Parts: sequence; structure tokens; C-alpha cells
Amino acid sequence: MAETSTKPYMIRALHEWCTDNGYTPHIVVQVDQNTMVPPAHIRDGQITLNIGSLATNRLVLGNDAIEFQARFNGVTENLYVPIGAVTAIYARETGAGMGFEVESTASPSQTAAEKTSAQSMDAPSEDGPVDPTPKRPKLAIVK
Repeated sequence: MAETSTKPYMIRALHEWCTDNGYTPHIVVQVDQNTMVPPAHIRDGQITLNIGSLATNRLVLGNDAIEFQARFNGVTENLYVPIGAVTAIYARETGAGMGFEVESTASPSQTAAEKTSAQSMDAPSEDGPVDPTPKRPKLAIVK
């Protein structure tokens, strides 16, 4: 059996660290065909997302993907981010965090749209998990 990646565990740990310290966790995502995010917020093939509890609903930090609901311009969206597409996680307030190499993401057996179409609860009212002016994170690169 192949060893599992440490990346999803590091993402969960840094998310928890941010939350415990009152910081706002953000992820930077390299968007590809397996990533489901609002296209209007993608810049240079990437998107920065606020994954704090006030900006998300039904957040699942899984071993294969990060899934949640969020509002963009008042409209609830279902987001699906393969773990391999996450290039960094950091605290918005301090920039402390960790960077990752982008991994190629295999096509999931079930499409992102199918996975999230069953969800119907509204996301919290805070608009915009996208941070238009994120601070430059201080990152360590993990392979």
C-alpha cells in the first residue's frame, strides 16, 4: 500500500492553528479542470480563498479535496478544491503559513458538481471567501 501524502494533514493542522489563534486561514489554489470555484474570481490561473468559519458553510478538509459552500456577491456557491491544487495555506493577518508543490490531480470518479449538488444549506451571510488583496504569505515549501 502506498504511503499517504502529508499535505492534507498539514492543511488541517494549519487551519486549526489559525483558528485557535484568532487568525483567518486562506488557501491559494492553482485552478485546473478538476477545481470548482467561481471563474470570475480566478486571477492568473489561481484563486485565494478564505476558509475561515465565518466565510464557509459545511467545510470539509478531506484527504483528497476541500469542499465547502460560500457566498460570492450574495450567491451561494459550492466549491471543490482537490488537495493537489492547493499551493499554500496561511494566516491572512500575519502571512505565516506553508507552501506546497502543485500535484497533478486525477479525474475524480464522481465530478465535483455531482459531489456538491446534493448540498442545499445556505452559507453564512459574510460575502466573499475570496481575499482580493491577500498579504504575501511567509511560507515554507513542502514536497
